[in-house]
Amino acid sequence: MRKKRVMVIGPTQCGKTSLVNALNDYNGPLRKTQDIIYGKNTIDVPGSYIENTWMYKHLIAVSQDASYVLILIDQSRCDNVYSPGFAKAFRCPVIGVITKIDLMKENEELCYKQLKKIGVEEPYYRISALRGIGIKALKEYLFSRQEK
Repeated sequence: MRKKRVMVIGPTQCGKTSLVNALNDYNGPLRKTQDIIYGKNTIDVPGSYIENTWMYKHLIAVSQDASYVLILIDQSRCDNVYSPGFAKAFRCPVIGVITKIDLMKENEELCYKQLKKIGVEEPYYRISALRGIGIKALKEYLFSRQEK
């Protein structure tokens, strides 16, 4: 049986790689690529898979290796790149993560509305990978449940 990992998806520049590095306890340089990267605990999916709807079928296929799917919304931009009900395409639990919470605080409510529209149920995790805010709580939620 293959190891289940946490799949991280979101638009370009929303903080995916920074979050993936934190979830994998990796402190080295950021690696940006257009390939799906299977890490120690994660599956890092490039933003182009979200930004091009014809690639959704690949996301769904890759999610078969996932214990959770994290859908990221960037609070500093709040780009609406997901289709309504998008989260319902996955069989594993989907978790909403609002990134860059230290920026554009006035967009917080808009981020919640977007997550609801794409079908992600609460609770939502609010993080800032740059400042380390919310990472510990998210890791505890994800990995304490995987070990059981």
